[in-house]
Amino acid sequence: MPAASRGDGVKPMTENSLPRLHTPHRTWWKAPLVASLPGVPLLAWEYSLFRADGSTSGFGVFLYWAMGLFALAWALPHRRSLRTLRVVAAGTALAVTLLPVVLAVLLGLAMAA
Repeated sequence: MPAASRGDGVKPMTENSLPRLHTPHRTWWKAPLVASLPGVPLLAWEYSLFRADGSTSGFGVFLYWAMGLFALAWALPHRRSLRTLRVVAAGTALAVTLLPVVLAVLLGLAMAA
């Protein structure tokens, strides 16, 4: 029998048929982009408001965490295996960015009632 055919229908593995361990994910950028489009401008606005008085309150910590999580979501390697971590980092960064605004709106509604 020739080396290319074993008779049982199974083809031998060649270099081209081996799976690549670190194949880049084609749409790795979607989750960070969807979270960054509304999140980064809002984060910059909140940062300018909290830093306007020269000090940061407890919400300043949230802003720094959100900045770090946005950076992490963009900086992770572009592998498919890290897709879940990238989505979680981007989603958490967006949620942390929205937290002060949501709390301010809820406080405003409670004070108006």
